[in-house]
Amino acid sequence: MSLVKPAVSQLYPWLVVAMLWAIACFNYADRQAVFSVFPLLERDFGLSTVQLGLLGSSFAWAYGLSGPVAGMVVDRIERRTAVLAGLQLWSFICAATATAVTFPQLVAFRAAEGLGETIYFPGSMSLISDYHGPRTRSRAMGLHQTSVYIGTIAGGYFAGKIGQVYGWRWSFLVFGGLGMALGVVLYRSLIEPQRGALEGGSQARPARSIFWRTLLRTPSAMLLMVAFMCANFVAVVLLTWMPKYVHDAFHMDLAMSGLTATLYVQLASLVGALMGGWFADALRNRSLRGRIAVQLIGVLGGAPFVLLCGWTKSVAWLIVALTAWGLFKGLYDANIFASLFDVVAPEFRGTAVGTMNALGWLAGGGSAPLAIGWIASKTGLGAAIGAASVVYLAAAAMLIGAMILMPKPEPVQ
Repeated sequence: MSLVKPAVSQLYPWLVVAMLWAIACFNYADRQAVFSVFPLLERDFGLSTVQLGLLGSSFAWAYGLSGPVAGMVVDRIERRTAVLAGLQLWSFICAATATAVTFPQLVAFRAAEGLGETIYFPGSMSLISDYHGPRTRSRAMGLHQTSVYIGTIAGGYFAGKIGQVYGWRWSFLVFGGLGMALGVVLYRSLIEPQRGALEGGSQARPARSIFWRTLLRTPSAMLLMVAFMCANFVAVVLLTWMPKYVHDAFHMDLAMSGLTATLYVQLASLVGALMGGWFADALRNRSLRGRIAVQLIGVLGGAPFVLLCGWTKSVAWLIVALTAWGLFKGLYDANIFASLFDVVAPEFRGTAVGTMNALGWLAGGGSAPLAIGWIASKTGLGAAIGAASVVYLAAAAMLIGAMILMPKPEPVQ
C-alpha cells in the first residue's frame, strides 16, 4: 500500500525535502548562534581564545561521540519520530543556554545541544534516500544542504543583532523557542517511508556486527569518512572563528561581522550545492565514481581560497575569498552522504551517517576550534585560519583513494 496519497505521491518526496530543509535550517542556526556572540561571552566571562575554542569543541565532541549510537537508533525506530524528537530536544537546550552564569555551564549546555542534534542527519538522510533513488538523490540532498547555509547565515546575523541590542541570552531564547514551535507544526505532515523500497530493500533491522564487518571490507566508504573528517575540520574553522576574525581584524560590529563571515560563503555554498547536486547526478548516471569526482573538485578548488581568507588585509579580497571558498565547498557538501550511499546498503544508512558524523566531528570538528585557537595564540588568528588549507589537500588525497578503490561502475536501476 502506498505510504502517500496518490494525488500528491509525485510531489511528496520533494515536500519531504522542504520540511527537512526547515528543520535543518534551525539545526544550524542554533549551533551557529554562539559564535556570533563570542565577543560578548569573552567580555562577560573573561574567556581566552582557548576557552572560546572549547565551547566549539564541546559541541563537536558530544555530537561526534553520540553519532554511532544515534545512527543505530535511526536504523531501528521510526525516523520521523527521531527527527522531530531531536528538534524539540535541541531547541529546548538552546533556549536553556540563556540561563548559564558560569563558563562550565556554558560548556555543558553546548555539549548537551550536540547530543540533541546528533540524531538529525542520520534520520533525515536516511529518509531522503528512501524518497529519492540514485537518479535524483544528489539533487535532493544538495537542495537539502542549502538549509545549512541559510541557517548559518540566519544564526550568524540574527544572533549577533539580537545580542548586540538585547544581550546574548536573548539570542538563544529566540532560536530555541522558534525551533520548538516548528516541531509542533510539522508533527502530522512528515510520513515514514519503507526502508530501501526504491532499491529493492526491506525493513529488516540488521545486527550491528554486520555493519562493522561490511564497513571494514569497504575501503572506499572508510576513505570517504576520513575525507569528511578533513573537510569538516575546515568547515568548523569557518563557522567557529571567522565571525571573531572579521570583528577583530576589520573592526566591524557584532551584527556586521557575523553577517560578513557567513553571508558570502554560505550563499555561494548554496549555489555550489545546487550545481553539485545536478552535476553529480549526471555523472553518476555514467560512473559510480561521479559523485566523488565532484567532491574532489570542491576540496581542490577551495584550498587556495581558505589560505587567502586568513592572509588578506583587504575587505574586498576577503569577500572574494569567502565567496569562492563557499562555491567549491557547496560542490563537496552536496554529495557528502549521496556518495556514501553509493557504497552502503539501505539498511545500514542511519548507522553509516552516524559513524561518519562521529569521525567528522570528533577528529575533525572537535579538534578544529581548539587547534586553531592554540595556533592563533602563537601566530595570530589569520595565519591559523589560512593554515587550514593544508587539511583540504589531505581530504583530496582521501577522495582520490576512494575513487581508485571503488567497485566497477554499475548501471542505475
